[in-house]
Amino acid sequence: MNTIQATDQYTMKAFGRIPLVEAQGHNCTCTDENGKTYIDMGSGIGCNVLGWCNDAWTEAVCNQVKKLQHACNYYYTQPQAELVEKLAKVTGFSRMFLGNSGAEANECAIKVARKYSSDKYGKERGTIISLVNSFHGRTMETLAATGQDVFHQYFYPFPTGHVFAKANDLDDLKSKLDGTVCGIMIEVIQGEGGVCALDKDYVQAIRKICDEQDILLIIDEVQTGCGRTGTFLAQEQFGIKADVTTMAKAIGGGLPIGICLVNEKCENVITPGTHGSTFGGNPVVCAGAVAVLDQITAPGFLDSVKEKAAYLRGELAKIPEIESLSGIGMMIGITLKSKDAHDVMLAANDAGLLILTAKEKVRLLPPLTITKEEMDAALAILRQVLA
Repeated sequence: MNTIQATDQYTMKAFGRIPLVEAQGHNCTCTDENGKTYIDMGSGIGCNVLGWCNDAWTEAVCNQVKKLQHACNYYYTQPQAELVEKLAKVTGFSRMFLGNSGAEANECAIKVARKYSSDKYGKERGTIISLVNSFHGRTMETLAATGQDVFHQYFYPFPTGHVFAKANDLDDLKSKLDGTVCGIMIEVIQGEGGVCALDKDYVQAIRKICDEQDILLIIDEVQTGCGRTGTFLAQEQFGIKADVTTMAKAIGGGLPIGICLVNEKCENVITPGTHGSTFGGNPVVCAGAVAVLDQITAPGFLDSVKEKAAYLRGELAKIPEIESLSGIGMMIGITLKSKDAHDVMLAANDAGLLILTAKEKVRLLPPLTITKEEMDAALAILRQVLA
């Protein structure tokens, strides 16, 4: 059997796959098993933030795997210590828990909010408010926290304790504050919901409500974090700081990681025996994450992301078929005038360009290391596909 046949025969039909076998890559170029090359404007749904097989990242991962591939969390490792110290200094958060995915990070965030409230107010204060059109993961708990009806099928009964407020509607959110709420969970840019940014005033109003009522503000930065929007965390551009922030995807550079960061207010909520992970904080993954962090926080890097985003958005806006752009920085949603986003994605793939969709939009999440020449080549293919 070839690669596609074997995969289709022996894996569950969980994905609508495109018949492309990615064989190798470097920087922003991927090569399939037949030798055809593609410009990557999706970065593995935002994970390959430094592109394919970045030299410094690859060296760090390979060096670490030769030393120690796994250690259980009864013990300490140098890569984990280096990562958490650097990340705390960059973000200003007090402590963090390391897991393996965005869903795990969000699951941890929900547990932090509920235990914080339980410790202080008792078990009756355990409701999480999240937003309509949100997406927080595919575990049962994070599905229950996801504000899209399409995900609330098949797997009944769902965990309870979740309610939804309309995005950018403060009155609707206030109507859900019934005295049982322990956490408000938001994405400042709803990625899977269509790359839709929240209003700054709305986000700041939520921060004020949480302060007044001792509710934890949880910001899901699984897709927006680690420089994607031009600042290390997207919440920086909204002028606020969450009590709990989750990260995943980009911070691992392509290896599985999820991180739940907390401020001083809830730094002692999780205690031995109340949460855990077998593979969380894996030394190989942490070594890769350190390499990502070092490059993202290097002087001038985030300024270059803003410059690239401005150029890319400016050129996209000139394409006649494009009606509007959404998102912030290098997290771009494209609303088309007449064409179907999924059809455009398939046509772009055939032409040598890897792009994504988000609901009815084309979605771009290019590696932050992409060059102007690579952006121009990608734009040329997109113009051709949209003509």
